[in-house]
Amino acid sequence: MKSIPEHIAPSDWSILERLAMECSKAGGRAYLVGGSIRSALLEEQVADCDVEVFGVQPPQLESILGGVAEFTRVGKSFGIYKLIGYNIDVGLPRVESKNGPGHRDFEVDIRPDLSLKEAASRRDFTINAMYYDIASGSIEDPMNGLVDLESKVLRHCSDRFMEDPLRVLRAMQFASRIPAEVAPETIHLSTLLTPESLSSERFFGEWEKLILAGKSPSRGLRFLKECGWIQYFPSLNSLIGCPQDSQWHPEGDVWEHTLCCMDAFAASRTGVRDDDLIVGLAVLCHDMGKPGTTEVLDGRIRSYGHESAGLKPARKFMNQLKVAKRLEEAVLPLVKCHMRPAMLFEDGSSPNAIRRLARDSGRLDLLLRVFQADSMGRPPHPDNSAEAITWIKNESERMQVGPSGPKPLIRGRDLLAIGWQSGPKMGVFLRKAYEAQLDGAFTNEEEAQTWLEKQLA
Repeated sequence: MKSIPEHIAPSDWSILERLAMECSKAGGRAYLVGGSIRSALLEEQVADCDVEVFGVQPPQLESILGGVAEFTRVGKSFGIYKLIGYNIDVGLPRVESKNGPGHRDFEVDIRPDLSLKEAASRRDFTINAMYYDIASGSIEDPMNGLVDLESKVLRHCSDRFMEDPLRVLRAMQFASRIPAEVAPETIHLSTLLTPESLSSERFFGEWEKLILAGKSPSRGLRFLKECGWIQYFPSLNSLIGCPQDSQWHPEGDVWEHTLCCMDAFAASRTGVRDDDLIVGLAVLCHDMGKPGTTEVLDGRIRSYGHESAGLKPARKFMNQLKVAKRLEEAVLPLVKCHMRPAMLFEDGSSPNAIRRLARDSGRLDLLLRVFQADSMGRPPHPDNSAEAITWIKNESERMQVGPSGPKPLIRGRDLLAIGWQSGPKMGVFLRKAYEAQLDGAFTNEEEAQTWLEKQLA
């Protein structure tokens, strides 16, 4: 196991050392806490450093910080400071007391004299309740988080877990990211909570972490089922028990298939945030149309039309999570088109079909990633997507089809240049021209001009 400083940016670590030294001079102690310790112990790079300073009063801490770096205060009474130019937040121990049903209904009491054990007991999970003494290089672990981290177990610190229902969704994403099994007693407490007091705006941040950082998204999704919270996401809940033809889906029902697909997606993320988020959401939503279309025909389970039928529950799910509209509008075409790459390849379809697929999917490159995850999500059935993906890529490159389809070769400005007036008639003609282009009537500027002249003759 490497030392914790090796996983922190040198510029941040230099500031942390200075901060710890000045806090020690003032009779206090500066500790790295929470996710920064967990990430370093998992030998991951620490993106953000959270520091908690014990034994100094707020005016003292502000004086110390002023000598180390510029800083800004977060809120009026939270006792948290951001160091400008560094990925470092500094806070003082505090006691939060819930005084209402909402997630903002807390009274905050700054307590620099709080014991380390009491401070740790107020955190969410034991793996987030370890403290690294920056000055001495030692780890304080009052909740035995190191044992749980090594055992890959996610366990709540105390019954204060019940104060914030969002911690259930935090358990979901941490179970995916470690990955870890959630302790039975933590599952039990989670069953006693509901999301009724949570604003849906808070949901998406946790789902985003599952999608973008989960090594095994299936772990988190299984936890939602185990604690009963899957019922609060009806579009996902409906996948449980929805049967599939075992010849094509030996892994089980649509729920199991979706979990396998999500793990396959997680193994092939590119690191491009929006692209990964769009593909991850599309994989999660791609078969939401099956519960409404699945039936037994001639003794076989079929789900004809589930691609289009999935648009409504997928939209409902993303609206529930408050997914940004631009992301939602990129996800839905991938859901609708996710079966077409296989169909085109099996049929040996014409170039026209590939042009239309690129246009209809919005992003052909992202659609192929969804297609691959879908194919890989049928264990032990082998993934057979590679040949189809190679064929589609080669054909689209040969025809110079961009990820979103070919650019129109006849545009409004071309018609305006020959005397057309803007209006509905022009729009109808431009759509006709683009459909003709997709059909291969013309593939370059010269051919487009010839086609246009014939149409207007």
